[in-house]
Amino acid sequence: MIELGRQNDGSTDSSAFARDVAQGLGQKQKTLPSRYFYDGTGSRLFQKIMELPEYYLTRSEIEVFEQNKYEMARQFSGGGFFHLIDLGAGDALKTKILLKELSSQQSNFDYVPVDISGEAMKQLSESLQQELPQVAVEAVVGEYFQALEWLQENKSGRKVLLFLGSNIGNFETEESIDFLQSIRSYLKPGDRLLMGVDLRKNPDTILKAYDDAAGVTAAFNLNLLHRINRELDADFNVDQFCHHAIYNPLEGVMRSFIISKVAQDVHIRKANVRVHFDAWEAIHTENSYKYSLPQVAELGQKCGFAAETVFYDSRQGFADILFSVR
Repeated sequence: MIELGRQNDGSTDSSAFARDVAQGLGQKQKTLPSRYFYDGTGSRLFQKIMELPEYYLTRSEIEVFEQNKYEMARQFSGGGFFHLIDLGAGDALKTKILLKELSSQQSNFDYVPVDISGEAMKQLSESLQQELPQVAVEAVVGEYFQALEWLQENKSGRKVLLFLGSNIGNFETEESIDFLQSIRSYLKPGDRLLMGVDLRKNPDTILKAYDDAAGVTAAFNLNLLHRINRELDADFNVDQFCHHAIYNPLEGVMRSFIISKVAQDVHIRKANVRVHFDAWEAIHTENSYKYSLPQVAELGQKCGFAAETVFYDSRQGFADILFSVR
C-alpha cells in the first residue's frame, strides 16, 4: 500500500477542518464542505442510507455493472495491459463485480484503488487477497490528484479510470469542468474513463432519495454538527437544527441544507470563532447534480474526452459512460 502524505487512519487534519468550517460559516450564505460528512459515524450512516428503499443510486449502479460487466471488461481489455484505477474506491462493492469478470476473461491488468482513508484501503486490500488472490492490487492512500501524479511517475502503462457513484454530481458546473480537465491532464490517447452519472427523472423520486421517511439522511446531515462539536470543541445544540432538502428540476440539482430553528450563537473554540444564526437561517451542505446524456457528452467533450459507450440500468435512470481520451 502506497501512502501519499495522508494519515494512515484516514482521519482529518484538525487545523484544515477548523479553517474550512470557519471560512464556510463566515460567509454571508453559510456553507460546510460535504467531504467532512464521512467520519466514523457518518460512514456508518451512509451505509444505512444505501440500504434504504428510497435510495436508488447504489442499487442502480450495481445493476449497471451486473448487466454490462462482460462488455465493460471486453472494452477495457481491447488494448492489452492496463492499470485499472478506482478513484474513491471505498469498499469497492461495485468494482468487485468488474474485477471478477476481468479475471474470468483472463484480462491483463492490475488494480489500483485510491482513497483518502488508509483504513479503508487496508481492509479492501485484505478482502481482495481473500476473494481474488489472482488480481494484482496496489492501493494508494491520498487525494485523487496526488495519486494520479504518483501513477504518472511510477506506472507508465495504459490507464482505465473509474469515477463511480455519481460523484461528479457533487461538483458545481465549473468545478466539474476543472476536475475533469485536471483528470485529463494525467491521461493520454488510448486511456479511458468510466464515469457514473445519475440521470434526470421524476423529481419526487430524486427528492425522496435525499429525504427518506426514516430520517436516516437527516441524521447523516446533522452528524456534521456533532462532528464539529467533538473535534473542534464547539457547542452546537443539534436539536435546534433540522435537515432540509430541495430539488430544482430546471437546474437538475438536489441541494441539502441544515436549518437553524431559532436565533442562536455557537462558539467553535478550535476555530476561534463565534457564529450567529438567525432563526431559519440555512447552512448549505451538499449539491447533487442530475444529468441528461447530451449534458454528459458535452461535459466530456469540453474536457478532452469522447463518449464511446453508455451502460444503463434497466430503468435507464442511471448510467456509467465510457469515455476515451481524445
